[in-house]
Amino acid sequence: MIFERVSTGGCQSYLLGCANSCSAVLIDPALPQLDRYLGLLAREGLRLRYVVDTHTHADHFSASRELKERLGVPAVMHRNSVAPHVDMRLDDGDMLIVGDMRLHAIHTPGHTSDSMCLHVDNHLFTGDTLLIGGTGRTDLPTGDPEALYDSLFNTILKLDPATEVHPAHDYKDKVSSTIGREIAENARLQQRDRHAFVEMMEHLNLSAPDHMTEALRTNMCGGRTVEQMLAEAARKVPFMSLAELHARIGEGAGDLIVLDVRERSAYDAGHIHGARHLPRGQLELRVNQELPDPTQRILAVCEFGKVSTLAAATLRELGFRRATALDGGMKLWRDNGYPVEQGGE
Repeated sequence: MIFERVSTGGCQSYLLGCANSCSAVLIDPALPQLDRYLGLLAREGLRLRYVVDTHTHADHFSASRELKERLGVPAVMHRNSVAPHVDMRLDDGDMLIVGDMRLHAIHTPGHTSDSMCLHVDNHLFTGDTLLIGGTGRTDLPTGDPEALYDSLFNTILKLDPATEVHPAHDYKDKVSSTIGREIAENARLQQRDRHAFVEMMEHLNLSAPDHMTEALRTNMCGGRTVEQMLAEAARKVPFMSLAELHARIGEGAGDLIVLDVRERSAYDAGHIHGARHLPRGQLELRVNQELPDPTQRILAVCEFGKVSTLAAATLRELGFRRATALDGGMKLWRDNGYPVEQGGE
């Protein structure tokens, strides 16, 4: 079996390949590693058959939907998942066949209601059900410490002690473990009494994961991340450097409209000489009034260079084919010592 482990911070994903059939399955892919997965598939000469999420992730953005759309492969989750992009929903005991590999789904609710593990040969891909030296938390949406107790002590911990454990997260650089080692050394698994285990899980007092709201929104509902929206917008527009804009202002170039898309208070506090003000939130409603000539060259400006990128992309969609965005924003403009003006237009 071809085995590739890909780390994204503390998040772990796994590419499993069958050399005989040149087919593969990808487990718990993270969006920032999209190009890396494609590179690994090409390097190994593998064709992806399935992309699987072991549960609804709350701390990172899944790449399943993107891989599904790019490669035309089924996205797979447990049947309790509400994600709209899922093509195949597995029940406990179902099996995925990928060449010579047989991946058995084990429903292990607790961290989430749709959590499952995948068992292939002597490998167990545990998602967030069982971590190396820990377990998944149960205080996030659909978490249930009672269910986690059953999933651990009545299900996966009864597997062969030599079974290798591969979790979806590892924050301590521990790349391998076994069921037997976790039973013996995992502090949370020493609470073998159901009541004591549940009491422990209910009082962990963990902080919320970074980007939890956005991760749940995108992973559960099929929306796009802010970074995806920014990246898509950036592919549609050209940019102008701070130095180029400063030089053009100094030359008195009259063919360029500098459009400040921040809110009024930010504009009044300091803006580029000659900049017009049109808040991003009013762009579509006021564009015909404020920008009657679609052939004009327009440079969108904001505070950090992100909202202006979205604004420039919108302008291009509206027919302003010469719309561009400043590479950076007013903060960087000020930090570089370029002049600003205060007050209204």
